[in-house]
Amino acid sequence: MPVINRIADFTAEMTGWRRHLHAHPELQFDCHQTAAFVAAKLREFGVDEIHESIATSGIVAIINGQGAGRTIGLRADMDALPMEEVTGLDYASTVAGAMHACGHDGHTTMLLGAAKYLAETRNFAGRVALIFQPAEEAGGGAEVMVNAGILDRFDVAEVYALHNAPGTAVGAFYTTPGPIMAAVDTFHIHVQGRGGHGAMPHDTADPVVACVGIVSAIQTIVSRNHFAFDQLVVSVTQIHTGTVDNVIPDTGYINGTVRTFDPAVQAMVKDRLAGIVAGQAAAYGVTATLDYEIGYPATVNDADKTAFAAAVAREISADVVDDAAPEMGAEDFAYMLNQRPGAYLFVGNGDTAGLHHPAYDFDDAVAPVGASFFARIVERALPVAP
Repeated sequence: MPVINRIADFTAEMTGWRRHLHAHPELQFDCHQTAAFVAAKLREFGVDEIHESIATSGIVAIINGQGAGRTIGLRADMDALPMEEVTGLDYASTVAGAMHACGHDGHTTMLLGAAKYLAETRNFAGRVALIFQPAEEAGGGAEVMVNAGILDRFDVAEVYALHNAPGTAVGAFYTTPGPIMAAVDTFHIHVQGRGGHGAMPHDTADPVVACVGIVSAIQTIVSRNHFAFDQLVVSVTQIHTGTVDNVIPDTGYINGTVRTFDPAVQAMVKDRLAGIVAGQAAAYGVTATLDYEIGYPATVNDADKTAFAAAVAREISADVVDDAAPEMGAEDFAYMLNQRPGAYLFVGNGDTAGLHHPAYDFDDAVAPVGASFFARIVERALPVAP
């Protein structure tokens, strides 16, 4: 696999960084130990500027190249997930209730590897802004960093990010122009009925059957209210009601997720949910309220930057797909791509457990591949004049 030779020299060192980060996961914006580790490495590498405590624990580091040029932004997420690890690895999480089950330890390591190489070689004309971001899994850390002004403050012209992909060969890349990850919204439905004895349901306004009716009706949104070629997922993921076998409860709760690419489809779902909740509540003689939370927007790749990034990936790997189907997962890198052109790509993580699985582990062989990609993005986008 044609990784950059100098970065290949860092392989053992990068493995050590990654396994240290894996053993010490942190959640959401509370990535202070991770950020301290990253900042210490960046100082060791001799980067030109380190700006800390952005979005609580985020970092932007600057490396200047040879002469003037635009600034390329490279982003890695740092946070873990609130899960118990079951891998049994020597470097497994030492933090109860937290683990790197999505590979952000690997993403951070890849960007550190690129930082070490770029600070050493500086074979580019312009600047690179290394963005180490907290709270991708929850909290929208990318949005917070954007709102903190990092793209304007550091004059970032374009942005790139990688995510590992279990089930894809180590070092293979895939991406697509336009939408690549969905927008994600969350809905909460609170049903208020009138409870009573299970033997006398006629004296109650049963929230259990109302919840069943609402959930059944929600299924018609995808099957009957949207055009078949518009990508849409509406999934009910929780129903809570009742605690005793012979008591009809007073209340019920329904929770779910909505995944869309088109704002018009998103608006249709929100409207239909409101109509279904109101109509079903009236039909069952209960009251119900809908709380609809707008989450991360769709992640939309710039067509030209995606073609460029795919060409760079082909310098690293013979296995590059540049017209992959969009995925219904969500990614807060969307907030950066909403402000600047750029591209989001997946890099293969081999035959490992899936993302967000308690047995997941990042494959350390991927780190030099991702670091080489990041480094080549900068060198190809900002060539030094002959």
